[in-house]
Amino acid sequence: MILSTTPTLEGHPILEYRGIVTGEAILGAHIFKDLFAGLRDIVGGRSATYERELSAAREIALDELADAARKRGGNAVVGIDLDYEVVGANGSMLMVTASGTAVVV
Repeated sequence: MILSTTPTLEGHPILEYRGIVTGEAILGAHIFKDLFAGLRDIVGGRSATYERELSAAREIALDELADAARKRGGNAVVGIDLDYEVVGANGSMLMVTASGTAVVV
């Protein structure tokens, strides 16, 4: 499955458009992770815990996007847009959404 943020794929002409596809991931942050991330923010530096959570959520969203494209008969997704939001009470959850157009190349 080819995944791209661009509207076209160089060397791969788009033969068919199969429709808009999406993938979502919502991950809750564990209270102890929040505590240690908060301490890291106070002393400065990067929060490896949140970086891992963000990376995992992005991968889940992209995997769901690819699965949705396969179900529509596509073998690629173009024009992918990734959005990140904090949701839930006191921003306790991270939401990543991926959307794009399933195509056949």
